[in-house]
Amino acid sequence: MNPTMAPGNSDAATIVNSAIHGIGEIATLPEITVRIISIVEDPKSTARDLHGVIKNDPALATKILKVVNSAFYGLPGQISNLDRAIILLGLSAVKNIAIAASMTRMFQGGTSIEGFSGMDLWRHSAAVGVASRAIATIQGAICLEEMFLAGLIHDLGLLVERQALPKKIAEVIARYKAAPKKFCTIEEEVIGADHQAFGQALATKWRFPRSLTTVIGYHHKPQLLAAEFRPITDIVHVADILACKAGLGFSLTAGFDDVTPELLESVSLSQSDADRIIAELPEHVTAAETLFHS
Repeated sequence: MNPTMAPGNSDAATIVNSAIHGIGEIATLPEITVRIISIVEDPKSTARDLHGVIKNDPALATKILKVVNSAFYGLPGQISNLDRAIILLGLSAVKNIAIAASMTRMFQGGTSIEGFSGMDLWRHSAAVGVASRAIATIQGAICLEEMFLAGLIHDLGLLVERQALPKKIAEVIARYKAAPKKFCTIEEEVIGADHQAFGQALATKWRFPRSLTTVIGYHHKPQLLAAEFRPITDIVHVADILACKAGLGFSLTAGFDDVTPELLESVSLSQSDADRIIAELPEHVTAAETLFHS
């Protein structure tokens, strides 16, 4: 069940589908990204298959090597060969880097709304990606690239709203600033659905892996998920709140939420862990911006 559109809520489904159909270029994932996802999701695929696709996009290949050789990964020595990068990181990690790299263009352009530019949203999204990765690192998880990507694209639905419904999302923002309450509630009142619903619909259209689609659709309500989908979504939920507390970029969507002891416990964080993540976010977001948005 999609928590942002209750069963039988045909009006919300109509609103979401209409927006997805009306957003033009943003609704089309780059062809190379589609192919990369398809290859990695196929259990028969090899590193050679992935290399065969990426080598045909020199700009993407260069960006992947730039990311791999950054302090973000801390690998020993410089890696100049794409084949070696794929072998060292694994197909899934390279897929996540490639998606993150190709997604950055989605934050460009669009209608100008005060306090809600593409760069504002990018900075918040990068902050959630960095915070998600930091939480996963503290937990000892190994899916760090997936966690960064999940955080980076969690607010995909805001891109849809910004392009398809600029006047309505501007009204949502104005209402929030006038009388703060949960952002999703105001979206539902003004638009008829929230950014989780728009994002999940677009991610489904793009055939994103289910784990990422679930994060996008449930990151404000992870408690509604089955246990198997909770870990990654809980992390992004907490990372979103920490990023909003840090005030980097567009910080309203989880700005009404508090970092409670129960919330920290759900992702095995201490208060000092949370404070450190918030303190370090500006520096790490700047590094991510240099890597992915340049």
